[in-house]
Amino acid sequence: MVKRLLSFLLPIKIHEKKSKYNKNLEITWNNGYLVLDSENTNYSFGSLQRVLKKGLKYIGYERIKNFKSILVLGVAGGSVIETLKKEIKFEGKITGVEIDATVVDLANKYFGLNKYDNVEIIIDDAFEYVLKTKEKYDLIVIDIFQDTVMPNFLFEDFFINRINFLLNINGFILFNTMVLEFNDRRRNAIYKSKFESNYSVRLYPKIEEHNELFTIKKLS
Repeated sequence: MVKRLLSFLLPIKIHEKKSKYNKNLEITWNNGYLVLDSENTNYSFGSLQRVLKKGLKYIGYERIKNFKSILVLGVAGGSVIETLKKEIKFEGKITGVEIDATVVDLANKYFGLNKYDNVEIIIDDAFEYVLKTKEKYDLIVIDIFQDTVMPNFLFEDFFINRINFLLNINGFILFNTMVLEFNDRRRNAIYKSKFESNYSVRLYPKIEEHNELFTIKKLS
């Protein structure tokens, strides 16, 4: 409790760990809340949670509540899952895919990720998982970073087409991207152009300064 109160004055780090995929992972009390950070950015329960919560609001909480299946690619500390379960009251199936087992261990220990019903966390590479799965989803959340770097495969045609195949008609993709320079804006513009007339694509720029969100609805 003391550390939590002190965190309103300055961040209080309580745990630090390295992993195969992250040079540094920190659990910190910040303004009264536990957050998970990588070396240079927030991973969960800070600005990232606010970013994804805005994206979910753009799609519509009531609409999401009526979905049956959600895929989360890039779980980290599980903040988007917390929003889905606690705030939206989503009761359908959530499948989370996270490549870093250490992150999932921290999420279970500090954020209670393993306490949610009807949530399955799979330790796997997102690219490999979408190739293997035979499930279809009403919402696919893509939130994949290694620190501030986004893997190139997220923007390649093969991955895009596979994600589109896994999405049910009238389902949504929520894609969180980071925009730090001109090339990132150009990359996002090219990504947007890859969706044809049977999709409704919206881009929300400058969310928490450096994030751009895509919401993509599959119309047919």
